[in-house]
Parts: sequence; structure tokens; C-alpha cells
Amino acid sequence: MSTEKAGLTSKDYHYFDSYAHFGIHEEMLKDEVRTVSYRDAIMKNKHIFQDKIVLDVGCGTGILSMFAAKAGARHVIGVDMSNIIDKARLIVEENGLSDKVTLLKGKMEEVAMPYEQVDIIISEWMGYFLLYESMLDTVLLARDKYLAPSGKIFPDTATMILSTIEDGEYKEDKLNFWDDVYGFKMTCIKEAAMGEPLVDTVEPRVINSSQCAFKTIDILTVTKEELAFSVPFEVSISRDDYVHAFISWFDIEFRACHKPIRFSTGPFSKYTHWKQTVFYTRNTLTVCKGDTIKGTISCAPNPTNLRDQDISIAYELEGKEESAQDHLQFTMC
Repeated sequence: MSTEKAGLTSKDYHYFDSYAHFGIHEEMLKDEVRTVSYRDAIMKNKHIFQDKIVLDVGCGTGILSMFAAKAGARHVIGVDMSNIIDKARLIVEENGLSDKVTLLKGKMEEVAMPYEQVDIIISEWMGYFLLYESMLDTVLLARDKYLAPSGKIFPDTATMILSTIEDGEYKEDKLNFWDDVYGFKMTCIKEAAMGEPLVDTVEPRVINSSQCAFKTIDILTVTKEELAFSVPFEVSISRDDYVHAFISWFDIEFRACHKPIRFSTGPFSKYTHWKQTVFYTRNTLTVCKGDTIKGTISCAPNPTNLRDQDISIAYELEGKEESAQDHLQFTMC
């Protein structure tokens, strides 16, 4: 086994191998909200990048590294464990940036960095539901080990948001289907499906409550331990309707910019490859305008596979038509 891959578990191999395939990079690069936001945050702030040492954590095809080089960085170091980095080196060479961009293959904690400190860290680390795949852990490791005291991180703020939706038709098709499969019950599959959040594009018209920003992460200061959390939430119902699920998305900000840049992965914004994450309730809730649903949402890495997320939602509805409470548990894998 090469030293590059020493110490990897089978789950690590699966994770890194998935990012070696071109299709996933095509999807991310074609996500204009994502890519243009990063490009603008870098290229419109050349005064911040001029003559700086930049570290690109999880560099993939090298697109962010090349943006930083074009913005005037003195040297950009890109690090990635996936085999896509072999193609990235060719891409950097093809675009005449080999003198400015150095790409290192390996785990962030193991590569031999040519600098003791860097001025800026750039990374596109976000997963579904923001924290799925736990790549933020690697960014924090790089921050603590290499970022200069006055250094900057792009992006530097992430906010997680929760709301509710009416989604009876889709729930009937995807979940209640298992109650009668050609005359047979398949309850065990329904229960398993209920425990897996759905990642999909949600139409704005089905949102039927206020949006609650339940967690804001300052990437300059957050600790790894703080990425496991349990926090309260509260949403107000906006119309007489039914609630079939909770929905979550996240917003990203580049506050270090001269003029802050932000983008949202929510249903009211332009499509992104992150889509939204849907958590179905066991029972349909009958709600009226002005009703409140409040509770606690908890998130933590799955102990068996730290790249997966265990998520629980404990909620209580005291409504005009109905009172209800439940504790839902999900694993995002």
C-alpha cells in the first residue's frame, strides 16, 4: 500500500473514490450558484489575494486554486486525496499556472506542506444538509495547523435553516407505497425509508411556515466538538394546511470580502446541486395559520461512519385544530 493511502478505512476509500469520477465534478462545476459565488469572492477581491499564500483544501479539479492564482496569489497549494488531483495537475499545466499552483495528493493531516503558515484557506467543503461527509473537520484541521493569526477563510460563515412543507402526494408515493405492495405489506422497508432524509428539490409553494435559522457556524472560530449539537427551533405556520415534513437548507457567506458575498441553497433561490433535505414526519399534522411548532434538532457524526450524520428532531405542536408531539430519528448515509 502506498504511503498516500496508509491508514484509510474502507469507508474512506469509498468516499475518496467517489470524488475520482468526472461526473460529480461536472455537476459541481455546472452549479453556477456555487462556482460563480466562489469565483466572485476571489476574483472581485484581488487586493485580499495579492501576493498571499493560499491553501485550497479538497481542491478537486483545481478550479478554486486557479481562481486564486489569477487573483494574484503568490503561491497556491491545493490538497486532495482523490485521484482527480492527477487530472487537476494536467489542468493547471494546460492553463499555464504550474509556476503558481502546486497540487499535493494525500490527506490534509499527512501531506508535507511547503509552508509553515498560509494567509488564506479556500475550500468548498459543504455536503448535503451542510455537514454530511464531515469535510469541514479537515478544513478546521488545516486552519488550526496552518492558518496565520490574521488569516482568512473563504467562505467563513454557514447558516442552517429549518421550515415545514405540505408534501402529501410525494410522501404517499415514496413512503406509504410500502403499506400495500401488490397486496403485501412491507413495513420494515417503510420504517427504513422513514429513517433516511430525502435530498431533493422542493418547490417554494409547498413551504408553509416561517424559516428558523437554527445553527450558524463561524468557520474561523468553531471547534470540531461544536459540530455535534442540540439546539432549539421554532416555526410559525403561515396558512391553514397540512405538514408532512420538515425541510432544511443552508446559506453560505464570504464575509472576508470587501463587499460580502452570499448564496443560499434554499427553495426560494436558484437551483444548486445541494438541493434541500426533507425529514418526513410519521403522522400528518393539521395546522392553522399562526400555529407554532417548536422543538429541538440534534446533529452528530454517526459513530460507525463519521462521514454520515445522525439527526433527530423532537417537536411539539399546540395548534388550533390539533396537538401533537414526536421524536424523529434519521441517519444521513
